[in-house]
Amino acid sequence: MAGRVQPRQLAFALPHAESLGRDNFLEGPANAAALGLIDSWPDWPNRVMLLVGPEGSGKSHLAAIWAEQAGARSTSAHALTADEVPGALATGALVVEDLKSSEFDERAMFHLLNLAREDQASILITARVPPSALAIELRDLRSRLRAIPTVSLLPPDDQLFRALIVKFCADRQLSVDESVVSFLATRIERSFAAARQAVELLDTEALRLGRPVTRALAAELLAAELLRNADPDA
Repeated sequence: MAGRVQPRQLAFALPHAESLGRDNFLEGPANAAALGLIDSWPDWPNRVMLLVGPEGSGKSHLAAIWAEQAGARSTSAHALTADEVPGALATGALVVEDLKSSEFDERAMFHLLNLAREDQASILITARVPPSALAIELRDLRSRLRAIPTVSLLPPDDQLFRALIVKFCADRQLSVDESVVSFLATRIERSFAAARQAVELLDTEALRLGRPVTRALAAELLAAELLRNADPDA
């Protein structure tokens, strides 16, 4: 009797919610200034402040902490329209996420900044690059954005980077030991995005292969990933 072919286990891309509470925020030298800004509200140096940092650096987490503290509403920069500005500022505090060149309504943003000044509202804007690096057509808006005080999130140090890997694993309910954390921390790019992507790869492939998350699996997957990146036809 022919042996049965074992079905290949499928890995479903289920959403994984990250913990965005104050107690879940990982502190370190890289984000100390940004966390200090959030904790110092309402005693800000300016009613409108800007958080700048690379993808995954914690901007949204900090914004969520501040939104809860300040009773702020939240919107993305690209979704903001002039008609929605008064309602967006209804609580006197607003988070505007992910300000990017050519991906937001400049007149709506200018209206928002003017109304915030009139209403003495607080606004926290997040972006990956400072306003000086954004292509902005409206001269008055360009000047206004560049005058906003900016607080930057820096690349993580070793301790924070390891803690990030552990947190991303915990968010996915992955149980890993120190050998896995150390292996990843010393072999992937030291960035927030790289840590998240590596943990996502481990989670997806461990589920698909029906294997536990170990150092050996991490080594296999990273080697395969490097091979794919080096040879697009692989």
